[in-house]
Amino acid sequence: MGRRGLFDLERHFAFYGAYHSNPTNIFIHILFVWPIFFTALMLFYYTPSFYSFPKCPCGFNTGLVLNFGFLFALVYAIFYILFDKRAGSLAAVMCFLCWVGASVFAFKLGWTLTWKVVLAAQLFCWTSQFIGHGVFEKRAPALIDNLAQAFLMAPFFVLLEILQASFKYEPYNGFHSSVKAKIEAEKKAWEGKKEKKSS
Repeated sequence: MGRRGLFDLERHFAFYGAYHSNPTNIFIHILFVWPIFFTALMLFYYTPSFYSFPKCPCGFNTGLVLNFGFLFALVYAIFYILFDKRAGSLAAVMCFLCWVGASVFAFKLGWTLTWKVVLAAQLFCWTSQFIGHGVFEKRAPALIDNLAQAFLMAPFFVLLEILQASFKYEPYNGFHSSVKAKIEAEKKAWEGKKEKKSS
């Protein structure tokens, strides 16, 4: 049984899915959404720290600190677990692995190189996604209509797409059929609005 309100996964997934129905566009997002999340965490590494982890006895310093990057990953992880315990737990692990990896990379690279790497990666990933929408989806990205929802759902959306395609995973029975119906209804409504504007 699905949740209602803020944690209504069907509604969120259908909203995002309505903007990502073209297989090529979905594949582009699968490739580039998590790298956007990862490189954003690299930049967040240079926010004020609340706590720094001590060096390990071997003398190796990972540079891990509890900062806004950690909080950013934590918020995403909590939301995903509340959306769906099983897939959400996997997504939460991925969020924290990204935080650890991004922290280590940023620490090793230093600020001067980190922001250049992040800028290049973000520009490339975002440009690829906009091309996916413009050339293949032929619809503006979801962030145009709901910025917060699009940013929050994007990593979880592509993970669920992979789990569904690879293992026929559903958060609960009937989830995908219900979402598909909602997506088709939303797309018809959007096409109707587009026809009215053009007439």
